[in-house]
Amino acid sequence: MSLIRVCEATKTYRGGDGVVEALKNVNLEIAEGEFLALMGPSGSGKSTLLSILGGLNPPTSGKLIIDDIDVYALAPERLADFRHEYVGFVFQQYQLIPYLTALENVMLPLAISSRPGKEQREMAQAVLNKVGLTSKSLRLPSQLSGGEQNRVAIARAIVNQPAIIFADEPTGSLDSKTAVDLLELFQTLNRDGLTIIMVTHNKENLEWVSRTVYIRDGVLASMPQET
Repeated sequence: MSLIRVCEATKTYRGGDGVVEALKNVNLEIAEGEFLALMGPSGSGKSTLLSILGGLNPPTSGKLIIDDIDVYALAPERLADFRHEYVGFVFQQYQLIPYLTALENVMLPLAISSRPGKEQREMAQAVLNKVGLTSKSLRLPSQLSGGEQNRVAIARAIVNQPAIIFADEPTGSLDSKTAVDLLELFQTLNRDGLTIIMVTHNKENLEWVSRTVYIRDGVLASMPQET
């Protein structure tokens, strides 16, 4: 059964050079529990598609259906609630607050919940334990390695127990060993039931995923053949 359906999604932007079509009538179905890679050259539309899938960027035309919910038909307040409930985001630059500890960074998505502070701290510590940072919870981002900061970002993304994780080039700034550690963590989270959609330009990452979707010039396409 499809958890996510993109139906005839088109995204256009107006600029100095006129209208640019970033996506052109994209149709895509993603099953619950998939670990999917979205791959394509720079400017292909993959980040635009990821932002649409994540409920951040409405298509100019077409629909996004997640768990039978017409996402962009929701009122703005309900759309924010939907993102909070269903999705977590992991970005290449981590976007951690530098003056907050790892634990406090992970607690941020819980700030709008009605849970008491003690429960929020326990939930945040539990996911830090899950990503292997049990002893690093009180350190500032500047006191963590790049790989550790990435794990904090992942912990923050999963603390609300979302159904879907969207990751935009999560290994782009990591060395090869740290990238493998990250992908192993993603694979573990995927086996635990998380649906993961990852934008990547690195073909070596594809061995970790269950399916790859290739995009070029705003259109889904077959993977290019090796030459």
